[in-house]
Amino acid sequence: MAERLCLLSVHAHPDDEASKGAATVARCHAEGIYCVLVCCTGGEEGEILNPALEDVSVDQLAEIRAQELADAADVIGYDNVVMLGYRDSGMENTEANNHPDCFWQADFDEAVDRLVAILRREKPQVVVTYPEDQGSYKHPDHLRVHDITIPAYERSGDPNYRPELGEPWAPTKLYYSMWSSKRILERHQAFLDLGLESPFQEDWWFERESNDAQITTQVPHGEYGEARVNGLLAHKSQIDPESTFWFGLPPEVERSIHPYDDYMLARGPQPEKLPETDLFEGIR
Repeated sequence: MAERLCLLSVHAHPDDEASKGAATVARCHAEGIYCVLVCCTGGEEGEILNPALEDVSVDQLAEIRAQELADAADVIGYDNVVMLGYRDSGMENTEANNHPDCFWQADFDEAVDRLVAILRREKPQVVVTYPEDQGSYKHPDHLRVHDITIPAYERSGDPNYRPELGEPWAPTKLYYSMWSSKRILERHQAFLDLGLESPFQEDWWFERESNDAQITTQVPHGEYGEARVNGLLAHKSQIDPESTFWFGLPPEVERSIHPYDDYMLARGPQPEKLPETDLFEGIR
């Protein structure tokens, strides 16, 4: 039998899977690639950002976000969602950082081993995670996603490492999901060209150093661009459907602006030509 192709993405919270790489996953799923989402926390520290749900109690948030995650994963095309099992650590320098059950306070090797067991069970050729440099966004859970994925990726294929966690499996490629500064600036300009107020006025977008030179791979959205929009809208508690940040441009304009998901190839065989247009280039 031919080896099953598998893509595994590691994200911090419910809704991250919608804002990062959703069109890529939708494309892979449509092509018959088995797509796995590892979500490290339950998003318990999220805020109710949709005015239509302002009466929802924060005590209900974990349950609500779990259902939203299931709905978004179905819309995007994930075949399996695996919870790593930690509590949301909250934003940087908040009291939630100290919760004993949060991802930030988790025993590091235990968290790595949980991911190793998942990698060995799911057997992905391609793993997607976050880069070490995440600009000015220093959310503890996003930083920890990077920190545990690198050693898990490396240890998973080591036959001498924790054999009780499963049969060794060495993924072929590791990618970082990237935010293109060019794409943000193009969206900003599109708002101005339409005579609209741009939501991208925050200083940190324009003062941060561009990482565009590190992008090695651009997967075209094609007919799958709506996966991002529909995935975001599934997170009803977290995403205001009237948000100009997410939905402020006419759909036809949005589709014309940088219609790619951007990645940096961090581990694996280097392509002969850049940019790649397929995470599975050289594998299938």
